[in-house]
Amino acid sequence: MFFKQFYDDNLSQASYLIGCQRTGEAMIIDPIRDLTKYIEVADNEGFAITHAAETHIHADFASGIRDVANKIHANIYVSGEGEDELSYKNMPPQTHFVKHQDTIYVGNIKLEVLHTPGHTPESISLLLTDEGGGSNIPMGLFSGDFIFVGDIGRPDLLEKAVQMKGSTEIGAKQMYQSINNIKNLPDYVQIWPGHGAGSPCGKALGSIPTSTLGYEKISNWAFNATDEATFIETLISNQPEPPHHFAQMKKINQFGTKLYQPYIVSPSLNHDRIAFDLRNKEAFHGGHKQRTINIPYNKNFINQIGWYLDYDKDIDLIGDKATVEHATNTLQLIGFDSVAGYRLPKSEIQTQSICSADMTGEEEYVLDVRNDEEWNQSHLEQAVHISHGKLLNESIPFDKNDKIYVHCQSGVRSSIAVGILEYKGFTNVVNVREGYQNLSID
Repeated sequence: MFFKQFYDDNLSQASYLIGCQRTGEAMIIDPIRDLTKYIEVADNEGFAITHAAETHIHADFASGIRDVANKIHANIYVSGEGEDELSYKNMPPQTHFVKHQDTIYVGNIKLEVLHTPGHTPESISLLLTDEGGGSNIPMGLFSGDFIFVGDIGRPDLLEKAVQMKGSTEIGAKQMYQSINNIKNLPDYVQIWPGHGAGSPCGKALGSIPTSTLGYEKISNWAFNATDEATFIETLISNQPEPPHHFAQMKKINQFGTKLYQPYIVSPSLNHDRIAFDLRNKEAFHGGHKQRTINIPYNKNFINQIGWYLDYDKDIDLIGDKATVEHATNTLQLIGFDSVAGYRLPKSEIQTQSICSADMTGEEEYVLDVRNDEEWNQSHLEQAVHISHGKLLNESIPFDKNDKIYVHCQSGVRSSIAVGILEYKGFTNVVNVREGYQNLSID
């Protein structure tokens, strides 16, 4: 049997290619939109991609499952579990809707479907047995967003991203049952998760790419919760706020979107569009074009820019051409195909910045852009609290000429906030570049 994990750092997402070397058939598990790397590996190994499967309707990236069906003409397998209103729609004709204990064969590789709801109602996991290798016991579990290394999938995305009231507690109860059901599998079963550290689909994901069920039973908190109430409270508390693009991902992955097609971005001739500067925060604050927003192109790019994207509006990107091209391709992985043009950086204005230690704590106009949990732990009494992801769409209660001190915890999110305030017409913004954690205030 052939096995390969593909890990995308921008999405903190894992997908997989498995192949039966006797028959030459291969399957992709949880594909992204850009199928290039799967096809290249399959061709090099002498496989034909005849199957693809998906563990659930994803909320954090645009699925490539329909692309596999329409471009490679493979059979695809998705969950037939869960409620109809939340199920897959507009699927290609070669779609197989699978349910608990159904069996899929990829040559001599057996995959047993396990319904493992909790993260989403329809979530499934795929238990692999390499019958072609002479085995009659399971080797590993493609767990999707059910079990991660050190954590499990969050149950609150339908409620927070799609506003399905009451779904968080239902999902948490389902997850508790799913964890108890999976405990019956042998400890030697490998865990092949859908995400790693950095993904917003959980709160404490490990960076190790794979695990075993036995190790998770010992080390993963979810397998050691003493009762259902404790489990639910631990699972739903302190989950990070999902970026705004998650709602769009659920929509396009449930109903479909246009097939992936890479495109070339040309120099922008229209500077009225919202523009995102891809340089690091030091370069941005040293000099940038007025009314532009700084979202550095790094591993956290998607989780940050996802707060500010309107899928009905074009954007421009600012940076060197190579970086813009990479960022454009990355945005396509979350279904955003509307980068209209690129601009080269300019140094029209500089950001006012101070060290945290320079603050007295008595400044009149302070904007705290940390999340709710950080704010609730401690904050300046006079500060106004608006988390950075909400700034673009919320009213900011200061006058445009007020001297506003903007801070987050360490200086990263406040850097983004400065650009948003400038974009909204504020003219006297000071970035507290070392953040709240370094404030020296008695």
